[in-house]
Amino acid sequence: MLQNEISSGYVANRYSEALTEVSLIADLTADEKRMREMFRLNIDHFMQTLLFRKDSCSMYASLEVRVPFCDRRICEYMYSVPWEYKNYMDREKGLLRHAAEYLLPCDVLWRKKSPYPKTHNPEYLSALREIFSPILKEKDNPLWDIVNIKKAEGLLHEENSQPWYGQLMTTPQTIAYFIQLEYWLNKFSVVLRRQ
Repeated sequence: MLQNEISSGYVANRYSEALTEVSLIADLTADEKRMREMFRLNIDHFMQTLLFRKDSCSMYASLEVRVPFCDRRICEYMYSVPWEYKNYMDREKGLLRHAAEYLLPCDVLWRKKSPYPKTHNPEYLSALREIFSPILKEKDNPLWDIVNIKKAEGLLHEENSQPWYGQLMTTPQTIAYFIQLEYWLNKFSVVLRRQ
């Protein structure tokens, strides 16, 4: 979906920079090293977006919401816990599930993880396509410097249930992301420079 010349180089550079922030200890297996990298990338980048959304949505609805497992002390401690313990019984959050065995009923404790909520309403997808369609007609739009317009046009005609990014970016979320990105590029007159 992203254009190769500009964006892939930028993404590769940012990814390399992010990996330099990962603290590693000696004698880690390749799997353990990779899980530490993913943990750090998740906390520093992906979780920031989710926490911002949680704050925005909850404040909009006048709700006070807490995220107890995002406490800095818990995150710092869990970073050092070996993956084999975190993945206890081959389950995500296995260690947490095991720790809560005497607090929760089994059907709650061991149920499949439910991803962060997102809409599946077909009217939402239709509304996004209606907003995105005129953007696609603007051939000099700065969005097309970083997004492949032909692939973006495909979003108007098909629904991809395979996520583009993590669990969250199926077709509606991808279109919404591109609409937001296009708005930002134009609002702030962003000029992309080739290196």
